[in-house]
Amino acid sequence: MADKPDISEASLRYHQFPQPGKIETGLSKPCETQAELALAYTPGVATPCNAIHADPATVWEYTGKGNAVAVVSDGTAVLGLGNIGPDAAMPVMEGKAVLFKRFADIDATPVCLTHVFTADGHTDTAKLIEVVATFEPTYGGINLEDIAGPACFEVEAELKRRMGIPVFHDDQHGTAIISLAGVLNALKLVGKRVEDVRVTVNGAGAAGIACSEFYISAGVRRENVIICDSKGVVYKGRAAGMTPQKERLAADTRRRTLADAIEGADVFVGLSVADCVTPAMVKRMAPRGVIFAMANPAPEIHPGEALAAGAAVVGTGRTDFPNQVNNVLGFPGIFRGALDVRARDINEAMKLAAASALVELAGEEVPADVRAFLSKAYPADSRNGIFDGRNPLKASYVIPKPFDPRVVPRVARKVAAAAMGSGVNRLTIDDLDAYEASVAARVRAKIEARAAARR
Repeated sequence: MADKPDISEASLRYHQFPQPGKIETGLSKPCETQAELALAYTPGVATPCNAIHADPATVWEYTGKGNAVAVVSDGTAVLGLGNIGPDAAMPVMEGKAVLFKRFADIDATPVCLTHVFTADGHTDTAKLIEVVATFEPTYGGINLEDIAGPACFEVEAELKRRMGIPVFHDDQHGTAIISLAGVLNALKLVGKRVEDVRVTVNGAGAAGIACSEFYISAGVRRENVIICDSKGVVYKGRAAGMTPQKERLAADTRRRTLADAIEGADVFVGLSVADCVTPAMVKRMAPRGVIFAMANPAPEIHPGEALAAGAAVVGTGRTDFPNQVNNVLGFPGIFRGALDVRARDINEAMKLAAASALVELAGEEVPADVRAFLSKAYPADSRNGIFDGRNPLKASYVIPKPFDPRVVPRVARKVAAAAMGSGVNRLTIDDLDAYEASVAARVRAKIEARAAARR
């Protein structure tokens, strides 16, 4: 397949004009008259200040905290770029804020932190934790982003323990949630049960560890998971390159290489490097194997090669191949649901609920209005019949598309319900059907307003 035209110059222009960056602050109230100024600031602002001082819970009623998320990074593990530092990470964090607003109408702020490093330039977990913990009065949730492992595990765990708002490391859990949905639907197509399959994961960074553990939460047996890193199979008794997270997943096996690990596997999950899987290795998998080769920009194996070698379902992290594992299918709806019930946490039940929402949607008939929208967003897929049928689930469509307008409302609904079911909510939503419809209407109204403003 020919490479796409270079977009470097276009991207630089996009980020620089008509003003630098991709986001700006907007107002939710008018401030055009003397009276409005008196309400927005002094002297009127003293009234909500006093109200919050008397009852701190009213901060959710009188400020934007309930719709605010901090996108926090130290720039030590930016996807595809590595440890480029907090300044260079800013365009990525701004981009994440754009996606929060576009897909879920959440006001996200990019927060790139410096002076949180050890002498050798790695994450100082204690410093990073102390800084982020101070954000709680301002934000309703924390989205951790592009923080290198193994520090990211400790940072998230400690912040979740200390803070009374959701803390979510998307590099871990976003990939795990979306890929699990694809795997579960793929297993339906190949007639295998999640509790029976053998899974090989290549890549033992934050995403690979999180995917392995999350699949186990969803029913894969721990003894049926083999994870590999750059040194080969992570096995019991190995000394080199081990961490507590790897120790928990260490397999009791005599297999030592990726080629050994993939033999007989029903599912291969790649979060590693390009071209590390060969057609010969795919042929040694169990019949009708499922492959999610998510290395970017080039996958562990080209989808065409994997299919030709016998794989039944193939997904990647790229937009130009079927079954893209794109984290935008997860975090906007997850935080929308968490914020709307004022959740104290994003727990395992809420993450599994998000995956369940994506599993459902891929197997639901696409309504006519949604079909029209998707046909414009994905014309080639529409011509190829991807969205056809009462149940459109097929080998080339096991995960919904990012621009499917049903995704965020359904994920938000499922996440909100799971939050209430697990008792981490402060608010209760009584009518989930109405709530799902209201989220869809809210996002649609914002999109239409922005389109009208551009005309």
